[in-house]
Amino acid sequence: MINSKSKYRRSPLFYVGDKYKIISQIKKVFPKKIDRFIEPFCGGGTVFLNTEANFYLINDIDSYVIKLHKFLISNAKNINEFWGKVENSIKKYELSASYLGKNVPLDLRKQFIKTYYAKYNKESYIKMRGDFNKNKNNMLLLYLLVIYGFNRMLRFNSYGDFNSPVGNVDFNKNVYEALELYFEYVLKKDIKPYSMDYEKFIKKVTPTSNDFVYLDPPYLITNSEYNKLWNEESEIRMIELLDQLNKKGIKFAVSNVLYHRKKSNGMFNEWAKKYNIIEIESNYINYHDNTKKDSLEVLVKNY
Repeated sequence: MINSKSKYRRSPLFYVGDKYKIISQIKKVFPKKIDRFIEPFCGGGTVFLNTEANFYLINDIDSYVIKLHKFLISNAKNINEFWGKVENSIKKYELSASYLGKNVPLDLRKQFIKTYYAKYNKESYIKMRGDFNKNKNNMLLLYLLVIYGFNRMLRFNSYGDFNSPVGNVDFNKNVYEALELYFEYVLKKDIKPYSMDYEKFIKKVTPTSNDFVYLDPPYLITNSEYNKLWNEESEIRMIELLDQLNKKGIKFAVSNVLYHRKKSNGMFNEWAKKYNIIEIESNYINYHDNTKKDSLEVLVKNY
């Protein structure tokens, strides 16, 4: 039984750039009636998990993000079996799991007050990571690597191996609740996942005036790992695509940051002026630096 205080669902991937803390601000300005909710940069999925529509078309260029969504969606009908596999894997690798009452020994918690999860799980995590990297097909292991990993990042090196280090976290109540709410939601919804370039995705699904497109692209002027492959050319390509959607009478909303730590996104700011700009109260952070920033996050919509 879930006893979550929040009325919003959080992605069980706990993804970088997750919109959970600002979903209430975003959700309230979305159209009331949506046939197909189309999300080209779905990431962990917090936005689609909190949006009512008849159908959901979600996409991410990171194939492992989509593989994890497909894996979790496929387990929604067999929750007891899923939890059995989770518990067996935790037991096999001798990981801590506070939601199961499998806590780190007290002496270790006293010795390493702030890092005891990482100290306890490190060797087991490295073994699990090595097992996953042998063929990279076991999505349960990948999910557990994310949950027990540093800042819960989904990160691979240039050889294609998962390489996030162990984090000071474990499988806790928040993870359990996020998964249960995810399973409950996706079981009742018609969701079709894709993994391709966002522009190709939009062309493939061919939005109509009854649909709604929400974009949360990498932010041009911020420094997170997720944003490294995004440049000015990418930004221009996106705003040109949005103008095309607008001409066709297709509703869209796009999240972005107008300025951040003395950097400004003048190109996006100028483009956005012809649409409706909504300022979002947020504390944009990334894993390199989680201090409060001088930044302005916005939602731009054409309706």
